[in-house]
Amino acid sequence: MKIQIPAIPSSEITPQAVFENRRQILKLAATGAFGFEMSQWFTRQAHAQANPPTPNKLKTSPNTNYVILEKSTSYKDVTSYNNFYEFGTDKEDPKMYAGSLQTKPWKVSVEGLVNKPRTFDIDDLLKLAPIEERVYRMRCVEGWSMVIPWNGFPLSALIKQVEPQTSAKFVEFTTLADKNQMPGLKSNVIQWPYTEALRLDEANHPLTLLTLGLYGEVLPKQNGAPVRLVVPWKYGFKSAKSLVKIRFVEQMPKSSWMISIPSEYGFYSNVNPEVDHPRWSQASERRIGDDKGFFAPKRKTLMMNGYADQVASLYAGMDLRKNY
Repeated sequence: MKIQIPAIPSSEITPQAVFENRRQILKLAATGAFGFEMSQWFTRQAHAQANPPTPNKLKTSPNTNYVILEKSTSYKDVTSYNNFYEFGTDKEDPKMYAGSLQTKPWKVSVEGLVNKPRTFDIDDLLKLAPIEERVYRMRCVEGWSMVIPWNGFPLSALIKQVEPQTSAKFVEFTTLADKNQMPGLKSNVIQWPYTEALRLDEANHPLTLLTLGLYGEVLPKQNGAPVRLVVPWKYGFKSAKSLVKIRFVEQMPKSSWMISIPSEYGFYSNVNPEVDHPRWSQASERRIGDDKGFFAPKRKTLMMNGYADQVASLYAGMDLRKNY
């Protein structure tokens, strides 16, 4: 079910500038808080200021069914504070090191239990369906969140093209793993290549986005260029970046995080504030780019990241504490 919300001016929901909060810096200085948090803040701001948006525009149209009445996170924060372990585990690493990623040419193979297996290049994907702008909340398992204007089209449009067989129950996503381009692959923090998966009905849900851009521009490399998944009611790690393979299977695949730390990362990974991560609470979150910075109070995390009305029916009768 879609929630109809009146369109609001893009100038109100997509601010392009990072707010410069001098009072915040002075307060941190006064309290002597120039440790890890301050160094992280300065590093992120420095990279953001040095890397303005590029003119790689996409032809997009706003979809007013998917606009939320919350201020979007600035472009600079969205592109400067990322999880993309293929380029390092620090939030600033992707911005610094993803320049080595070669996004042209790029192929995405679709295979497995489908009647029409196919390999798409980026031009194919850009022509497959109209590119929309959708403003989604995104929630990370570590407790931070953003509001991002993504550009893409429902994954269901691609699924329809390849005609899944009746035995297909799950969709597995595999990302690029190239040590020559991705310095983070030297780490054994997780199993490479990075894999994720959805049930077929989750993949077909209209909220699930095959994403080629943000803020009306092609995806920056640190955000998963040239094509990624966005599943807004799940924790961010389910939205696999830099996709190279989509495979339809009958049995539930094990994702990279399920293999690495099964006690902490389950298959469904729906945002559920009632289920704590083994090492921290998931009941609240901190919005990156909040006007008050580190002094901003945490927000209450919403069930399924605020999309419960649209997706709760997918899990009717399931124990969402057991199926985390």
